Amino acid sequence: MSNPNNIQEEWTEMVEEMNNAVADSMEQNMKAQAAFVESWADAVEDTIPEQEDLADGMDGYNRAYEEWIDAAEQMVERSTDAAQGEDVDPAEFRDIWLQSANEAFKHVMGTSAFAAANGQLVESMMEMQQEADDLSQDTLEQLGFPTRNDVDEIGERLIELERRQHAVEQKLDRILEHLEE
Repeated sequence: MSNPNNIQEEWTEMVEEMNNAVADSMEQNMKAQAAFVESWADAVEDTIPEQEDLADGMDGYNRAYEEWIDAAEQMVERSTDAAQGEDVDPAEFRDIWLQSANEAFKHVMGTSAFAAANGQLVESMMEMQQEADDLSQDTLEQLGFPTRNDVDEIGERLIELERRQHAVEQKLDRILEHLEE
């Protein structure tokens, strides 16, 4: 006959491990949510969205929040099932959070506010890239190296020379044809 103290200790240990797993999972979820909201806020902080985009963005964020809440409820249900003796694979907890994260991101990323923020972000990045390019061209010019503009000009001149050469060759061919006749 098994010792009741051992069964109680095993039960306590199992419940403690599950509670730790749930707590760790919830902590990771909260960190993921916080990082997501922070990155989204950073992306849109310099833009003043249209009223419609703002409403769409808030709606997307609300749907994402509902996904996180549903995931938390699923976690509690599966934890309860495990506490009641059901065999619950710990990977289910990870899968619940991964699935909810995917769905939450879809809700937010599918909004016009997110698209507008991404457009603004891309525009800002392109402006920064152009500024960096201008700076590098200025630096090359000051150092006496050929710049992109210099190389472009040389390319245009070569094309013009080739065009002229081709025209001269055609004229020569016509002259030679007349001389041979």
